[in-house]
Amino acid sequence: MRDRLTDGLYGLGWSTVNKLPEPAAAALGRTIADIAWKRRGKSVLRLESNLARVVPDATPERLAELSKAGMRSYMRYWMESFRLPTWSAERVAKNVHIKDAHYLTDGLASGRGVILALPHLANWDLAGVWVTRTLGIPFTTVAERLKPETLYERFVAYRESLGMEVLPHSGGTAFGTLARRLRSGGLVCLVADRDLSASGVEVKYFGETARMPAGPALLAQQTGALLLPVTLWYADESKMQGRIHAPVEVPETGTRTEKTSSMTQALADAYATGITEHPEDWHMLQRLWLADLEPREERT
Repeated sequence: MRDRLTDGLYGLGWSTVNKLPEPAAAALGRTIADIAWKRRGKSVLRLESNLARVVPDATPERLAELSKAGMRSYMRYWMESFRLPTWSAERVAKNVHIKDAHYLTDGLASGRGVILALPHLANWDLAGVWVTRTLGIPFTTVAERLKPETLYERFVAYRESLGMEVLPHSGGTAFGTLARRLRSGGLVCLVADRDLSASGVEVKYFGETARMPAGPALLAQQTGALLLPVTLWYADESKMQGRIHAPVEVPETGTRTEKTSSMTQALADAYATGITEHPEDWHMLQRLWLADLEPREERT
């Protein structure tokens, strides 16, 4: 019943928001964000706790302002995403500006595969639409298997309608498919700033230890693809900006584990730069740092 309710609510969001005039949809998003922020639920408190590490000198009042702005930014992501299939290429080109895009276009023009690795900043789906509709470049990504399955299928259909090839995160076949796309000179885009599994790579992030996925670094090592960090932010009520950072190079020496650790740390450093500049657009409403994870119960 809960799964069916969740799927139904998302379905209602897609159908209802698409029918609303643009200003009404934006106002609805702000209202929902403000209500959630005032209720001080777990997600809002977690966001404030995360922001306290990003802005360590912030007063409680400043953290409250940032978390309120963060919830509005998060709901803007959803309001935009519900409507993205209707956005024209002209509208995307007008409202999205990505600095240093030459790193991407030059890399692909050389015949080399490219990996874009992003944190949870602003609207990564909109950035994907900019790639497919403004640049005219198809790409492959992965999606977490959500429950219920119908909700996962809804998300896959939505992203495929935006011009993306979507692979399931689980199942063990995604890495091989991504590697084949890269070896053929294709583009892979991955949201890659949180991995709490045992295979995650430990990095220093705002002075404390967190885990991030090893996938981007491993793919770059195995395929020779260019690894590019990307950060995004909202410029105003209608526009989003971003930056493609300089390539993360594969170290010339060291074991595969050492190279993966060094490259993942470089990604984390690039992410931290973007988050520090635009903390209000960082949508991290979950536990991230190892110090915040609940200790596992000892088995007897």
